[in-house]
Amino acid sequence: MRSVGILGTGSYLPEKVLTNADLEKMVDTNDEWIVSRTGIRERRIAAPEEASSDLSVKAAEKALKKAGIRAEELDMIIVTTVTPDMNFPATACLVQDRLGAKKAATFDLSAACTGFIYGISTGAQFIATGVYKYVLVIGVECLSRIVDWTDRNTCVLFGDGAGAAVLGPVEEGYGFLSFELGGDGSGGNLLNLPAGGSRLPASEKTIRERLHYVHMSGREVFKFAVRVMGNATEEALAKAGLSKEDIDFLVPHQANIRIIDSAVKRLGLTEDKVVVNLDRYGNMSSASIPVALDEAVERGLIKKGDTMVLCGFGGGLTWGATVLKWALD
Repeated sequence: MRSVGILGTGSYLPEKVLTNADLEKMVDTNDEWIVSRTGIRERRIAAPEEASSDLSVKAAEKALKKAGIRAEELDMIIVTTVTPDMNFPATACLVQDRLGAKKAATFDLSAACTGFIYGISTGAQFIATGVYKYVLVIGVECLSRIVDWTDRNTCVLFGDGAGAAVLGPVEEGYGFLSFELGGDGSGGNLLNLPAGGSRLPASEKTIRERLHYVHMSGREVFKFAVRVMGNATEEALAKAGLSKEDIDFLVPHQANIRIIDSAVKRLGLTEDKVVVNLDRYGNMSSASIPVALDEAVERGLIKKGDTMVLCGFGGGLTWGATVLKWALD
């Protein structure tokens, strides 16, 4: 089994910024309420002509450049998203064509906000077993397209963006040390988009009842998230033979600052060991972890040999964490 790590990261955020002050003009809310309950101050919104594949390509190009890998060398492209350009073909196929990655296998993966963790764990297995050498994993969302802008409880939370990572072989002892994935389908109704699939295909009734937008039981999802963030991290550390004291950086899913604070307290981490950009981008679902990771890399925070934990949770319900030893200088 080969050691597998991240060879390069990239991200793309749409230009349009939607602040809490802007939202005050749209729904019955205010900046103080949003910040105190979520930690979010602004988020990015994709332009009308931008779809998930457009955001994906821009993030992927940056990741490939940093990795020093040409698109033609990619063996696989995995796009993790709940907002694909269309139900089919997969957004990964559209990205492959735009990048010119002619030999890459392509598919989309749906695990909501945990998508990127599921994606890198899947891609890593192909490389570890010697089946493939280079895998591109992209977490991308255009959540503004499925947010009900009349629902003040959900519309304040979400933003658009894309983050990418090129996976490949790294020197022994570095790269991914463990993965911990989980799911609980009994909570599927707590965070979902009810209509548009085979259960409730689009109809005048589903549109009238606003079933093509995100529906969330906020309190229940919050309790679930607080529990699994810590559990998943501790399980992943145990699998890697490490402890909480070994963590140099935690890159958590950026959903709510109170959830992040709870995990940080449980793990006994100091503020400087936690990567947070929630205040600027909101919850970008599967894009939040790779964007935060790329920003940490760009800022020079992460050094070769640092032990990192990436941890997320999301609709499904799903959760996941990975421990990796950073392999890049």
